[in-house]
Amino acid sequence: MKYCRYDEGCIGVVRDDRVHDVSAIVNELPAIRYPFPKGDSLVANLASLRDQMERLADTSEGRPVSEVRFLSPVANPTKIIGTPANYEAHAAEARADAEINVGKSPRTIEQQGLFLKATSALIGPSEGVAVRFPDRRTDHEAELGLVIGKTTSGISYENALDVVAGYAIALDMVVRGPEDRSFRKSVDTYAVLGPWLVTADEIFDPDSLNFTLTVNGEIRQQSNTANMIIDVKRQISWATEFYTLHPGDIIMTGTCEGVSRVEPGDKMHLEFESIGSMDVPIRAAD
Repeated sequence: MKYCRYDEGCIGVVRDDRVHDVSAIVNELPAIRYPFPKGDSLVANLASLRDQMERLADTSEGRPVSEVRFLSPVANPTKIIGTPANYEAHAAEARADAEINVGKSPRTIEQQGLFLKATSALIGPSEGVAVRFPDRRTDHEAELGLVIGKTTSGISYENALDVVAGYAIALDMVVRGPEDRSFRKSVDTYAVLGPWLVTADEIFDPDSLNFTLTVNGEIRQQSNTANMIIDVKRQISWATEFYTLHPGDIIMTGTCEGVSRVEPGDKMHLEFESIGSMDVPIRAAD
């Protein structure tokens, strides 16, 4: 199943090229009161509500995907986790580019560790990336995004995929400079997820997906997740050695070579095998 959030917070099931409104499903979510539980309630209950969402979609005429405004399919993650330089060709690119490495000595992923992006940076593709510092370089980083479906800590490598709710296309945007990575990657709108979430059962092997990013029609990034240095299961199990993951938490699994600057007026187009495609405009910050 593919489900999305769109327009003013509607919930939809995506079939072929149409979005079917299933917003009534929110009435089936457990009632919660302050202090609210950690995580995204819809993602946490997705398995039990899925059949009902499909039935609601059966009764909805649907709208073309071209007519809806896609938001992030996850509304309330507790964490957005990033995996640095997880493709060797990008690691080499970073070592050779002074604007990326800012004079720092190269380190392995294990030496760097995972990093966090502020949840306030999260948007959907239709909202567009807002360049806040036009005098500095803002780069695109196309990535596979995975969404956690169950509260988990200390999970084994072998069982790591059992806690994945689904997958989406992710953009880990970054402003270049000397500050800490998490600071520069947490600018408002610099975490893009969409256009929908594809449930984990529909993707047999997340470590074997082709993907492409173009800017204004020019290919900038193109690779396959098979080229990741650390695979999806290791990223999940490693993250749970340090954090408890909650439903809706997002892992952005790293980017390939070809990262480059974008400016207001540009349009990024991303395609991901088994997930779909999305357009993300670049605009100036308000």
